[in-house]
This record gives sequence, C-alpha cells and structure tokens, in this order.
Amino acid sequence: MQLYTKILIGLVAGIAAGMIANLAGLGWLQSTLQAIEPIGTVFIRLIMMVVIPLVVASLILGTASLGDIRKLGRLGGKTVGLYMMTTAVAVVIGLLLSNIIRPGSRIDPTTRDTIAATFAQDAAGRMTLAAEKPTVVETLVNMVPTNVIQAAANMELLPLIIFSIIFGAAVSLVSAERRDSVLTFFNGINDAVMIIIDWIMKLAPYAVFALVGSVVSRFGMDLLQSLLIYALVVVAGLLTHVLVTYMSLVRFGARMNPLDFAKRIIEVPLVAFSTSSSNATLPVTMETAQEKLGVSRETSSFVLPLGATINMDGTALYQAVAVMFIAQIYGVPLGVMEQLTIVLTATLASIGAAGVPSAGIITLILVLNSVGLGEHVQAGIALILGVDRILDMMRTAVNVTGDLTVATLVARSEGETLEPHEVEHPLAIGAG
Repeated sequence: MQLYTKILIGLVAGIAAGMIANLAGLGWLQSTLQAIEPIGTVFIRLIMMVVIPLVVASLILGTASLGDIRKLGRLGGKTVGLYMMTTAVAVVIGLLLSNIIRPGSRIDPTTRDTIAATFAQDAAGRMTLAAEKPTVVETLVNMVPTNVIQAAANMELLPLIIFSIIFGAAVSLVSAERRDSVLTFFNGINDAVMIIIDWIMKLAPYAVFALVGSVVSRFGMDLLQSLLIYALVVVAGLLTHVLVTYMSLVRFGARMNPLDFAKRIIEVPLVAFSTSSSNATLPVTMETAQEKLGVSRETSSFVLPLGATINMDGTALYQAVAVMFIAQIYGVPLGVMEQLTIVLTATLASIGAAGVPSAGIITLILVLNSVGLGEHVQAGIALILGVDRILDMMRTAVNVTGDLTVATLVARSEGETLEPHEVEHPLAIGAG
C-alpha cells in the first residue's frame, strides 16, 4: 500500500473518530484521542528536527552548483515574482467570494457577541503577540543574521536562507579542490537527512490520525454551525485557488497533466494538513519535488525553502475573507480603495507569516488595522478563533501545494524535464 494511501486512511479515520466523540458526547473516546495526541506532536518535532540541516545543506549545494552567479539572480527573480503573483490572486479570490456571498451578514448579533466572549481571552493573547511582531523595516534588517547559529537555534529560516545562499555563492568561487571538499561534506549531510525523513514518514499515518482526531473531537458543532458560512467561503476560496490558479499554471506553465501532478504530490498536502506547518512539511516537500516531480536539487533547494518562508497563499486568502467577514458583521463598509489596501497588505503580511500553526491570526491583526477596523480587532479575532484550527490545516495544505507549483514552473523555465526518479537511499532499502 502506498504511503499516501495510508496517510489518507489515517486522516479519514481521525476525522470520523473525532466527529463520533464530539457528536455522541463519548467522554472516553475524547479522552483517548487527547491521550494519543502526543504521537502527532512527536512526529512534528521529528520533522522539525531535520529542517535546519536540510535547508542549510540543500541551499548551499544548490547555490554552489549553479556555477553562474547570474543564474542565482534569475532564479530568485522568477521565484519571488511567481510567489507574489499567486498570493495576490489568492487575495482577490477571497475578496470576490466575500463580496458575492457576504458571510458576515448572516450571523445574529446575539450569537456574534456570545462567540466573541467565549474566545476573548485567547484573542487578547494573540493581540499581545501581534504587538511584538517586528515592523517591515525591522523584518528587512533582520533578514541579515548577526549570529547564524542563533538564527538556526530560533528556527528563523529567512536569515538562515540568506546566509546559506551567500555562503553557497562564495563556495562556487573558491578553487575546485576546496570546493569539492565542502560540497562532499554537505552532500553527506543532505543524503543522511533524506534517510531520516524516510524513517520519520513511517510514523505519518498514525500521527495524522492522532493529530486530526484530537482536533476534531474538540471542535464544537454549535460553534461550527454559527460560523459555517464563513468557513465554507474560506474553503471555497482555497479550492478555487488550487483548482483554477495552480492547476492552470501546472497545465500551461509547467506543461504537466494536473491530475498527474496531484497524484505525485498528494503526500505533501496531507502532511501539511495534519501538521498545520509549512516548515514542518518542508523536508517532505523537498523530497517529493526531487523524487516525484523530477525538479533538480539546484532548483528545489532554492525555491522550496524560500516558499516555506514567504509563500502563504492560503493564509493571504483566509485573511481577505476574515477581514470582509468581520467588517460585514459590524456593519463597516469597505469600498474599492479599502479592498485594494487588503490586497496589498495581505500579500505583504503573508510574506512575514511564520510557517507554523496559526501564524496567520497574528498577521491578520495587521490587515484589520490597515483598513480601519482597529476597534473591532480583538472581538473580530475572538469570533473566528473557534474555527481557525481546522481552517489553518486547510490553508497550510494550499500553501505547500503552491510551493510545489512554483517549483515546477521555475524548473520548466530552466529547461528541466520534470520526470520522476525514485531514489533508493542507502540503509533505507527494503523498508516497507
């Protein structure tokens, strides 16, 4: 049985167990699902464990292997341009659906105030985190690390990416003998990390069941019914972005059959859905790009770590819908200029969103403030927190799908053939 089939079975079983526990009020089942949640937590920690060595080794290898520094600039321009374009399209889709369906106009004020009061304390905590978020200028300055070891220890991927690219470019210019020694060392690290990823993924189906079952068992159906229209608008926007935007780019840009593309990458969005973290999914994303899509290591090691850091299409779309939803609930009209501000702010804010669970809530506060909804920020955040966890899982799956879409586009533009090539890692041969 294929691994993605096992993961899908774990996902469906987790949803079913969680729904039964919640709807039937089975306390023992809820307790059991809560008790096995650490299996999923260990899985996430195991994947996060290899992110730093994978990003550093693969980026240095990829950059050093380019040979021509001008090629690095060309790759960077294509990658950032495509990420910005798809994010802006995602925001526009969210705004269009919100204007057509108007989800915020369907909630009774009494229900609104009850939900907001329920999650007021959690919303206050998110407000505090948002207040500590660095400004745009600070973010740009912090891209250059003063201590690369500290950046790695704090899981600050963007400054680590900048260092690795600079270091790899420098390695490409040293004498051949010394360059080969450095590249041999990092090749060994990269190969060892790939073996570890294969081992970790054996746990994936059980981790998915534990993570999803626990979340769904806590997900109150009364709350879901109150926010159902809002949640459905977000889901419809995410599906539209994947099926229309991404699949069109795959078909006409990468010249690949969308169904074939989806079949090759299916493990990645499933893992992303379960972990709610682009960073945690990154090792699986990179392995899939290289082995299932045939994207070269040079391209994937540059495009994908950058994508896990700055490409948050699902987050940006969700922010657009959330802002319109909150504005509609409180009767605050948002005209064309305000909605253009949402496109710009949500696109830029999503770039600064960390690839970790629920980071989009933090950046949403910035978008709300940008269109004059400051007085409704805390109540608005409290309103949507109840369904944020499940939506966070969905938008993360969209984010990583976008990363792989852009990787295939960049690879094809660089003349790559995109033929899958399964790699048998030493010591992993014979694993089931």
